[in-house]
Amino acid sequence: MAGVGNVLRGDDGVGIRALELLQSRMGVRDNLRFYESGIAGVGLVQQLLDGYDALIILDAVDRNAAPGTVFVIEPTVERGAGAATIDLHLADPGAALRMADALGVRPERVWIIGCQIEECDELGAELSPTVAKALPEVVRRTHALVDTLLSHTRQNDVQH
Repeated sequence: MAGVGNVLRGDDGVGIRALELLQSRMGVRDNLRFYESGIAGVGLVQQLLDGYDALIILDAVDRNAAPGTVFVIEPTVERGAGAATIDLHLADPGAALRMADALGVRPERVWIIGCQIEECDELGAELSPTVAKALPEVVRRTHALVDTLLSHTRQNDVQH
C-alpha cells in the first residue's frame, strides 16, 4: 500500500494522511507493507522491485467531481508502453506504473483509491474541510479492499 502526495500542499496530502491512519489502525500484518511515496514515483518503482502481488495507491485525484468524492480506480496501463512516455519525475501514479511495467515489476493487481481534491495550490495548507471529512471513507474502502485481498490470499494458500 502506497501513500502518494505532498502534505504541505493541502488536499494533495490526502493519500499520505490515509496511509498514516491505516498503518496505525491495521498495524503489522503478514503480506502487507505500507510505503510513503511522497511525490517521487521513482521511490515507489524501486519499492516494487521487491516483488508484490498487488498494489493499492492512495492519492488525491482531480476527476471533476464534487470535492471529497472517493473513487476506487483500477488503472489500465498499456503493457509494453514505450520508454519515451516515461517522465523521470513521475509525479503521478500512472507514470510510476508505466515505469514499473517497463521494468517488469508492476503487480498484476493495482488499485488507486483517490479522493477528489478541493484545493491543493496553497503551500503549507492543511486538508480542506471537505476532503478531511472524506478521509474516513478513504480509510474504510482501503481497509475493506485489503481485507478482501488478504482473505483471498489465505484461501489460495489453503487450496494449494
